[in-house]
Amino acid sequence: MITLCMDTSSKFLVLALIEEDRLIGKRCLSSWKRQSEMIFPQLTELLEECHLTPKAINEVVVTKGPGSYTGVRIAMTVAKVLCSTAQLPLYALPTLELIGAGKTRAAVLLDARSQRAYFGMIEKGKLVGKEEVLPLSEIQARIEETGDLKLAGDCSLLGLEDCYPDLAEAFLIARPQWQKVENVHLLVPEYLKSADDYLVKKA
Repeated sequence: MITLCMDTSSKFLVLALIEEDRLIGKRCLSSWKRQSEMIFPQLTELLEECHLTPKAINEVVVTKGPGSYTGVRIAMTVAKVLCSTAQLPLYALPTLELIGAGKTRAAVLLDARSQRAYFGMIEKGKLVGKEEVLPLSEIQARIEETGDLKLAGDCSLLGLEDCYPDLAEAFLIARPQWQKVENVHLLVPEYLKSADDYLVKKA
């Protein structure tokens, strides 16, 4: 069983090939606003490195957001076309669960621009409560109130170093959270904010 995993919802292009329970190939590249031009060449190279063809792929996993308005759609569109054309199973995974994969207890941040971030709480690798778009000041206050709490993602928004796991490995770690998509055509990105909000320039 070969599983292709893809994420383009943040500043990275993430591709992973999993065979059963083993990661056999990966890409995790900084590619802000270049995912669309990079995804196919990188996927082709990755398959060749693993001595596979596209026909060897048995199922696909893709992040469903939140994240970059355009970015979230890139991997999702590729996944939907591949799965609908080849009649493959498709699974979806919240972006914040990918970033927080394997964390016992953590707060995950992803830049939402304009002094805001996508925010979610992780416990035992799963999101608890709802994902939100919050001002950085509110996120800082929540973290201080909570006390001893690990952070993951775009921690530089709070003046710390960014803290990302190996996002390719994270797909494998987060396997229990993969959500089967019953109708490929009905899968849509989870943006958490309106399209107009994405037009606001980054502060």
